[in-house]
Amino acid sequence: MNEESLSQQSHQHLDQTLRPHSWDEYIGQELIKKNLHILLTAAKQRNHPPEHLLFYGPPGLGKTTLAHLIAKETGAQMKITSGPAIEKVGDLASILTNINPGDIVFIDEIHRLNKMVEEILYPAMESGVLDIIIGKGPSARTIQLELPPFTLIAATTRISLLSAPLRSRFSGGVHRLEFYTDQEIARIVQRSAELLGITIPTDALDEIAKRSRFTPRRANYFIKRVRDYAQVHETPITTEVVREALELLGVDTIGLTESDRKLLFAIIDKFGGGPVGLKTLAAATGEEEATIEDVLEPYLIQLGLLEKTARGRIATQKAREHLGL
Repeated sequence: MNEESLSQQSHQHLDQTLRPHSWDEYIGQELIKKNLHILLTAAKQRNHPPEHLLFYGPPGLGKTTLAHLIAKETGAQMKITSGPAIEKVGDLASILTNINPGDIVFIDEIHRLNKMVEEILYPAMESGVLDIIIGKGPSARTIQLELPPFTLIAATTRISLLSAPLRSRFSGGVHRLEFYTDQEIARIVQRSAELLGITIPTDALDEIAKRSRFTPRRANYFIKRVRDYAQVHETPITTEVVREALELLGVDTIGLTESDRKLLFAIIDKFGGGPVGLKTLAAATGEEEATIEDVLEPYLIQLGLLEKTARGRIATQKAREHLGL
């Protein structure tokens, strides 16, 4: 394999390279890690696969990474799929009938699972059987297939969309991933920089951390873009280079993007600071309502720049000060 092929392969698997490969490398989420350690150790001592687990929280906090670490810890093979990919009962059946004892089935975005598929999943999780209905009408009959012992690990960003019966069947626990502190993000960026062969000063680490919206995925995205910027400009990575690279991406000192600022400016300039309704705000900014609610608002509310009231959205005094208004 020539050098160019190796370089392309390395680039394709870069995100996997940055993913933690052991519990020691997984920074943050200490309470979840302690609970998982007890669960996995007890299951190993009983020689049983771990019970079913559900992880939920905003995107980019490490739900998939936890599933990979559990598979590595237990030495199990992991079948990976997602809620939208399992369209029919037959899709689920083909996955579950091809697993070996002790395997892990990981379903990402499980809240988007078809309701008919979800009902077939109940007995599979609870009793280890798969009920398949063959035929229609009076001639329909049910075939019950025995499944080998397995662990279902699911992840979702919208736990409120999961039905109560499905949530209750995750007997191993339902775990909420918390946002990371700036110190934890800085440690993650430091580790990623070492894996990428980058030398980066502490001040520059802190600069990336405070703009990363408390999310490791975003921090890793920034370190890769900073590396590219420094490489193209043939300069070592400094705090000033980090600032220049991130400002080029439209990310300000507290992690706000152009869309975030546009939303706040619209509330303040066009609607006197609010309150303003979601539909009106979507029309004024050109953003979809779902994008405002799910992508933009959570971080602005968390920073205290935006308030959601019964009458609509209000920009706070802190938002005015940050925007220099």
